[in-house]
Amino acid sequence: MKRDFLGFDGFNRSELEEILHLAARLKRDLKDGQLPPLLSGKSVVLIFEKPSLRTRVTFEVGVSQLGGTAVYLTPNDIQLGQRESVADIARNLERWVDLIMARTFAHTTLTELARHAGVPVINGLSDRSHPCQVLADCFTLIEKRGRLDGLRVAFIGDANNVANSWIEAAGVFPFEFVLACPPGYEPESAVLAAARASRARVEVTHDALAAARAADVLYTDVWTSMGQEEETERRRRDFAAYQINTRLLRHANPDAVVMHCLPAHRGEEITDEVIEGSQSIVFDQAENRLHTQKAIMAWLNDRMKKHR
Repeated sequence: MKRDFLGFDGFNRSELEEILHLAARLKRDLKDGQLPPLLSGKSVVLIFEKPSLRTRVTFEVGVSQLGGTAVYLTPNDIQLGQRESVADIARNLERWVDLIMARTFAHTTLTELARHAGVPVINGLSDRSHPCQVLADCFTLIEKRGRLDGLRVAFIGDANNVANSWIEAAGVFPFEFVLACPPGYEPESAVLAAARASRARVEVTHDALAAARAADVLYTDVWTSMGQEEETERRRRDFAAYQINTRLLRHANPDAVVMHCLPAHRGEEITDEVIEGSQSIVFDQAENRLHTQKAIMAWLNDRMKKHR
């Protein structure tokens, strides 16, 4: 049976832990100079509607390290839903490739690709969620803190796609997630309703200091995401009190770690002093995108093989 990775919804804890264990193994293998050919003879198409550093490099390198072939498509190459329908694109791609990774504006583009493609589809980022990033973050926390269970993760900033994926993840793993944002920037009601249905420990507050208090993790992202450039000045004003700086960090646990999915707008959502400080694990997160995404691709490919 085909499985897609569009978000945490539809995956149980055991399945996600399988992927995380595989990521750890692949990271060890790479450091030992081993490249297991888990995608040998396989082709992966990488569709990008948005520019990218981490997503493009980690997926291309990851496919190569697993013995597969990556095909990169720019917005001009494919023009999803413009030159031809998303459904027709999916039906073409499934005849040529074994996996589809798409980084899109609209989440509905991903769901339509998945509905019409007979091969697994991976969400490389959408306006709704960024599950590859958050699963890599979970992997990073397990490395650094030894566990996810019982941690308090404080997200300071906008209720964006990354925050949505953290809320989804809290419905699978038993950690506490608190989001501090300005009034008017809260998560969509449907996201919170789904969290409540999954019994996730999720809290939303407008008080950044209260969110940071006793936190094990302080997490942030840019205040203005791609596509919101016209709101930049207003968002800078609205989010001015939601910066991760040394003052805020002092309210977290003494051994708290600082995370950012990058790119960072230093001096806005996070200061140089913090992102370059001893508690920052920002670049460990970036490294682990490679290993986690390799594990996602290999896991999905393995499920296809088992059910053919």
